[in-house]
Amino acid sequence: MPVFTSDFSPTLPFKNGHFNTMYRPLFMKDICSYLRKRVTTWDNDFIDLDFSLVGSKTLVLLIHGLEGSSESKYIASTSKHLNSRGLDTVCFNLRGCSGDDNLLLGTYHSGKTEDVDFVVKHLLQNYEYDNLIITGFSLGGNLTLKYIGEQAENISPKIKGGIAVSVPIDIASAEIEMDRLKNKLYIEMFFKTMKNKILEKAHKFPAYNLDKDQLFKATKFKHLEHLYTVPVFGFDSPEDYWVKASSKPYLSKITKPTLLINAKDDTFLSKECYPFEEAHDSDYFYFEGPNYGGHVGFMNSFKPTENTWLEHRIERFIRENIQINLL
Repeated sequence: MPVFTSDFSPTLPFKNGHFNTMYRPLFMKDICSYLRKRVTTWDNDFIDLDFSLVGSKTLVLLIHGLEGSSESKYIASTSKHLNSRGLDTVCFNLRGCSGDDNLLLGTYHSGKTEDVDFVVKHLLQNYEYDNLIITGFSLGGNLTLKYIGEQAENISPKIKGGIAVSVPIDIASAEIEMDRLKNKLYIEMFFKTMKNKILEKAHKFPAYNLDKDQLFKATKFKHLEHLYTVPVFGFDSPEDYWVKASSKPYLSKITKPTLLINAKDDTFLSKECYPFEEAHDSDYFYFEGPNYGGHVGFMNSFKPTENTWLEHRIERFIRENIQINLL
């Protein structure tokens, strides 16, 4: 039942998925001033939370994508917009993404919802909010959907819903798409920081015993998963990781109003990442598949004031479907 017909209709150059994907990080100038709180984790590491507060009783937890942070343009623009509508926000910088390397060998991966659970419980126990909404982008969206589905039977009543944007909900098939030539530039951009981080971990943790030659030769996510994700996080293989980390199997378990927005021209996503059937069969999981938007793009035109469709769409879902009062 909850499948939305999208009203996103950009001008001509932004109807190209690659153009829309790259425009936001390259040309948008969104910044947000944060108050950082460093939280010590149960395993003697730390997580940096960046707050932007306006005195609300509702807090929106924002989770960035692969190699992103609170400085990512989509995080800053969403935070600013929600602040302007009277909502507090906090960005969960995944381990190793806040500008300071985390203390342990392990950082983060697409299915590491134990960190999401820790952050959610910390926020609920230490701050007096009536409502918490979880919003994630790309990898952070996968964490959002997986967490809300996993915790369906035990989820706090203060968690009122979630929103996820540009999410590879089926990691196995999405990685096949990422391996295609059309995504070569994006892979190179991701690998530039990811390989450096893995090398730094190998330097700090000699027992890790990284095969550096294989790291330098790596051209696919599967290669990095074999070298880092699988041994560090205890998976049997990359394939085992794909199955266990994907959020798609959890969509049918969701019991809070939750929206997924995946553009049909997102070159990162496979056809398995458009869950029309799951949304039709659910009373709580909503899906919207705009024809355009790229990957976490959703830019309308060259005019900055017109490039807020995504932020307004998030706001509208919070107001109309999660039913939180906004300014």
